[in-house]
Amino acid sequence: MKYIQSLQNSQVKQWKKLLTKKERDRSGTFLVEGYHLVEEALKQEEQVLELIISEKTGLPPRLDAGQTPIYMVTEEISDSLSDTEAPQGIYAVCRQIRQEGMPQDAKTFLLIDAVQDPGNLGTMIRTADAAGIDAVIVGRGSVDIYNSKVLRSAQGSHFHLPIIRGDLHEWTAKLKGKNIPVYGTALEGATAYTGISTENSFALMVGNEGSGISKDLLAETTANLYIPIYGKSESLNVAVATGILLYYLKNKI
Repeated sequence: MKYIQSLQNSQVKQWKKLLTKKERDRSGTFLVEGYHLVEEALKQEEQVLELIISEKTGLPPRLDAGQTPIYMVTEEISDSLSDTEAPQGIYAVCRQIRQEGMPQDAKTFLLIDAVQDPGNLGTMIRTADAAGIDAVIVGRGSVDIYNSKVLRSAQGSHFHLPIIRGDLHEWTAKLKGKNIPVYGTALEGATAYTGISTENSFALMVGNEGSGISKDLLAETTANLYIPIYGKSESLNVAVATGILLYYLKNKI
């Protein structure tokens, strides 16, 4: 275990850079914070490159770090790596898993078009994980999947299922080419979701919080669905709507 005391240490400077999307993309790594996320990361073979522990926190006895390099740092350094109000003092530098092609044997998918709120994106990834969806495809215009707030909202689901950054036009064509229906979500020209019957596969596409799915993508889907509103609210939060639709569609196959 190496002990670091200076904020000017080159290792510390590199960790702090991982709070930016530019450095995460350049290095192919990302930083997770907190006991739960670190534990989930360590369960994946060769996912964690480094562990960072505050001297105030110490190494939790239940944590199985294996051969992972561990750095103990001052509380000041630990706090500088956090963007939460109550830092837990434990971090992991993780390797990004960059999958480009179709995951083997995958039959159910969540496609996300330009969702910009990190809490929404993280919740949707977590919901897809809980519903047993095989892969999540995040299109252009969405918040970075390794944003710290996305990671916290997803609660470790990044380590449980493939999350792929890709072109949704290409993915829609690819899925339909494999006879996997792609269901969009829309308020106009759509069918109530309870009127859809699926067989053994599906892809659900959801869109931006304000404008929904882009019109050109909606034109490419197999069918478009809507959730009836029975009260006075104009619409549902996109993450809530995603949960309703994913569980309904999953239960139908």
